[in-house]
Amino acid sequence: MDSSRLQQLLQKYWEGETTLEEEQLLKDYFQSNEVSDELRDVASMFQYFNQAKKNNLNDITFDRTLMDKVSAKPREGRARNLIFNSMRIAAGVVVVIAATWFIRKEIRQSTPQEVIDTYDDPKLAFEETKKALMMISKSFGTAQEQAKKINLFNEAQEEIQKTPTNN
Repeated sequence: MDSSRLQQLLQKYWEGETTLEEEQLLKDYFQSNEVSDELRDVASMFQYFNQAKKNNLNDITFDRTLMDKVSAKPREGRARNLIFNSMRIAAGVVVVIAATWFIRKEIRQSTPQEVIDTYDDPKLAFEETKKALMMISKSFGTAQEQAKKINLFNEAQEEIQKTPTNN
């Protein structure tokens, strides 16, 4: 078969447009020993198709072997699957419990504690409160004096800005 005719037939074959007779011509050509080197890959494909066609899957031993393998696995795997699935469920429960515990712990730490009375004697509590208020009062008085100094500084600065400059 000439190479141009062969290329046309192969092109039609790859596009799925060959007739049965044209496919038979291709099969016969690739089964022969006259295949060129650049078409060795295509020849091996056609040879594979030919070999696969010869394989007979109606063999009784093949069917029996296949059925034994298919039916044996689920019986062996049921107990194993049950154990693995139980372990997965248990692991999920452990994760949920641990997450709940950590979240509750975080919530407890972030919420303020209740205020507990530190003094049993009301007179002692009153005296301690007076001390705290006096300390705050002194600090407030010092801050008020500093604010007066800042106010005086601001007034002086405004006065300077109001006076016109004579040049």
